[in-house]
Amino acid sequence: MRGDLLLLAVAVIWGSSYLAAKTLVVAGGVLVVLALRYLVSMVAMLPLMTVRRPARAEVATGLLLGCTQAAVLALETYGVSLTSATNAGVLISLTILLTPLLQGGLPPRFFLAAAVATGGVVLLVAGPGLRTPSAGDALMLAAAVVRAAHVTLSGRLSRPSYDTVTLTTLQTVVGAVVFTVAAGPSLLPAAAGFSGDEWLGVLYLALGCSVFAFVVQLWAVRRTSAARASLLLGTEPVWAVLIGVSLGGEHLTVLAAAGIALVLAGTFWGQRVERVHRTGPERDGAPVPDRSTVTSSAGLG
Repeated sequence: MRGDLLLLAVAVIWGSSYLAAKTLVVAGGVLVVLALRYLVSMVAMLPLMTVRRPARAEVATGLLLGCTQAAVLALETYGVSLTSATNAGVLISLTILLTPLLQGGLPPRFFLAAAVATGGVVLLVAGPGLRTPSAGDALMLAAAVVRAAHVTLSGRLSRPSYDTVTLTTLQTVVGAVVFTVAAGPSLLPAAAGFSGDEWLGVLYLALGCSVFAFVVQLWAVRRTSAARASLLLGTEPVWAVLIGVSLGGEHLTVLAAAGIALVLAGTFWGQRVERVHRTGPERDGAPVPDRSTVTSSAGLG
């Protein structure tokens, strides 16, 4: 029960990350926000690597995955700055469908579920009159594709002997270096100009949406079933919608609401079809042998 509540808390935190990031980039810009978020996360996670010394192959994998993760975060953060937090949270959830598509070998029912989700995307981003999607929506769709590739690459490159915390820390180091260099001379003046509330936002993204959520997920997902973990973490886009509307003051049209419903329905359906196809029916409460069996869009983290 405690593990389930913690996984639900992770989904809520990730769902809130879109509105938090959207608010911060107005104050400091995308590259500054990403640099500060990664730097704070790196400082928090580096001590976790003191307990073991990673092998060279493990370091190489972590650095490569760090590059793909940085690309995902850049697309997501630029995307959420140009669209609503609601749209961003729903569109990135398509990662759950795109990841198994890249792996292949899926039954016809999965493609029907994907078609339902695709129809929802059209309604969500096009709106009345089927307008061309905004630049932010297009970037979020691109982020979902790249994140699916990142997840697939992670599964193929990782070895049982590789430590998940070490790989994540190495990816954080890469992101900190990349975005600090990208932000350049504007980083320090922008950071100095942040208000106390804006720094709280940075700390929330770094320590809450990244470090805390990762550590809690790693602990909790091994204490529940894959089905329950996937269901709980899969509620992330629902929280993104609720938070965007209630706290962000965003408004939904009837078509957008219908699109959100179709995306969520198609995503949950496709996720269930894929899981049953690859692992067979699972007894609720069965232990999860490996964290990689649970797919999540993972917010802006």
